[in-house]
Amino acid sequence: MTSILRCFLRSWFACLALLAALTQPAAAAEAELPEYQAVSGVSGTLSATGSDTVANLTTFWAEEFKRIYPNVNIQIQATGSSAAPTALTEITANIGLMSRNMRRAEIQSFTARYGYPPTPVPVALDALAILVHRDNPLRRIELAEIDAIFSSTLRCGAGQRIENWSQMGLPEAELELWGGRGILAFGRNSVSGTYGFFKETALCRGDFHAAVNEQSGSGSLVQAIGSTLNGIGYASIAFSTSSVRIVPVSWRHAGAERITTPAQAVAGEYPFTRYLLFYVNRPAGGSLPPLEREFIRMALSREGQEIVSRSGYIPLPAALAGESLDALAP
Repeated sequence: MTSILRCFLRSWFACLALLAALTQPAAAAEAELPEYQAVSGVSGTLSATGSDTVANLTTFWAEEFKRIYPNVNIQIQATGSSAAPTALTEITANIGLMSRNMRRAEIQSFTARYGYPPTPVPVALDALAILVHRDNPLRRIELAEIDAIFSSTLRCGAGQRIENWSQMGLPEAELELWGGRGILAFGRNSVSGTYGFFKETALCRGDFHAAVNEQSGSGSLVQAIGSTLNGIGYASIAFSTSSVRIVPVSWRHAGAERITTPAQAVAGEYPFTRYLLFYVNRPAGGSLPPLEREFIRMALSREGQEIVSRSGYIPLPAALAGESLDALAP
């Protein structure tokens, strides 16, 4: 079993540690990847269902793949990560798109039907950004403060909920304008992998507060924050626009207090770094059908990872891309 598969059987923290061990500058990683070479015998319809974050990226890959194989039909549904395991199990999709790891019960359900677990294939990296309105003066935010804004359980160390911008340590010069403003928090709905990932990492596996305004998509969430002066929320960096601003996150990393941004995700130094995943049905000791295999090979090629970068996501380090391909080998 490869180290990439072992980490997805263990925890997100194990995967983050693997990233830190294998990381290298993104540009160097792309340069080391092989160019994609087209093959014969690729035809049919490819269906991918799940995370809207991964679906957004998969749409760009699909455009490139159809340029190489014009007769291939690709259908992509952004229905949330929670829809992917069922779609893969019930064969309504060839690829499950997920922005979180499959849960134990989801893996067990698939395994009960097929006799082997689904195969996770990391295809890109992503970072969840803490976003505020572009005119918001907040310069940094601590993990405990994030939990105190979004959760009802306060498992990350805060003593009380934060409901007003005056509680956020803003400069004195800003308090006259912002001190009386309440905080309006925006989040994703429960079918979203982003929701689940944020719950695990930012809320210390606690519960969201009922006051959080749930949005069905990342795009609509960013739009809501950009039009709400006192808003705050979280979304993939790929969805960030000029109407919002990314807030650096203060957390304890490698024994020291660090103020980090999504730019440090590729080094494993940002707390909300995650893998974007394809889950596929690969029989134990077997191989994928040509259409699925070649689509994934293209996504993990030099051209595919350049698309990742252009789309606002983070390319996999070359060593991790190689391990992803190894995971598909019989």
